[in-house]
Amino acid sequence: MEKRKLYDVEAPNASTALINGKSSNVLNWDDVRYSWAYPLYKNMLANFWTPFEINMTHDAKQFTSLTEHEQEAFKKIIGLLAFLDSIQTDYTLRVADYLTDSSMAALMSVLSFQEVVHNQSYSYVLSSLVPKAVQDEIYEYWKHDTVLRERNEFIVDGYEDFTERPSAETLAKSIVYDVILEGLNFYSGFAFFYNLARHQKMVSTSTMINYINRDEQLHVYFFTNLFKELLRENPELDSAEMKQFVEQAFHRATELEMNWFRYIIGDRIDGIDPGEMEAYLKFMANKRIKQLGYEAIYPEYRTNTMRWIKAYEDVNAAKSDFFEQKSRQYAKVSSDNGFDEL
Repeated sequence: MEKRKLYDVEAPNASTALINGKSSNVLNWDDVRYSWAYPLYKNMLANFWTPFEINMTHDAKQFTSLTEHEQEAFKKIIGLLAFLDSIQTDYTLRVADYLTDSSMAALMSVLSFQEVVHNQSYSYVLSSLVPKAVQDEIYEYWKHDTVLRERNEFIVDGYEDFTERPSAETLAKSIVYDVILEGLNFYSGFAFFYNLARHQKMVSTSTMINYINRDEQLHVYFFTNLFKELLRENPELDSAEMKQFVEQAFHRATELEMNWFRYIIGDRIDGIDPGEMEAYLKFMANKRIKQLGYEAIYPEYRTNTMRWIKAYEDVNAAKSDFFEQKSRQYAKVSSDNGFDEL
């Protein structure tokens, strides 16, 4: 693949292709190749937030009253999220270099910024709850925890294949890993925080996790659209081999996610049933693979077994904080960007 030129006076503003196309690299939102780009951009802006909006005082007082298992899961899940969003920031910028279309590159820049905000939010949470030495320890988990490392390296290896051998095929496969990261790998962790919130624990942290969750929904939408456009414009990629790769990747990712859940949460957290969680993760795997354009890999898991999560979707977050119901100035979600079914 060729990297996007800084500018090209002989090319049109609207690109001729997603990759390896011609584009002036001048962005005019009224003259772009993909009709879905500008609505997505507006929705990403509507979700704008910063960690400083959230008062962590109550959580800071409450953290020490959590059970030992809750505290351990809390810290390790935050450590996981911090690692994944750190890698994600760099990966998205590298993908942007090869996107001929200036609107796609712009969306990727916004997405990268949001990942930086997410990462800052984890530091903000931890600095409110634990001493600096403990925070540093949490940020080292990914290096030494064997279960966490196996799970992370599955994604990173896929990303590195693209960065070391950039091609249409390695880009397409890296996008599949991205959808797994943002659309599946976060979800047992998200459920953990939402479960705390429904028991009136660590509500501020869970509010922040909800903001991150909404961003990730849009990121998944972006990357699944990229994948389908890439296959549409490069039909040789729309093959039986690619289908097999996607299915195998999601099977492996679901296994790793379930292993991580058993290790970090299992049956030790009140309110989370292991059987329901594993069914929920298979449901989410089906949801994401279908967004990529393929059939469900777990046909018997077509409904959300953890229906209590769905209740959070019904809160009008445009008018209030997700959990704390405080008046806000930002539009967090609308019928257009849809906080889809967890």
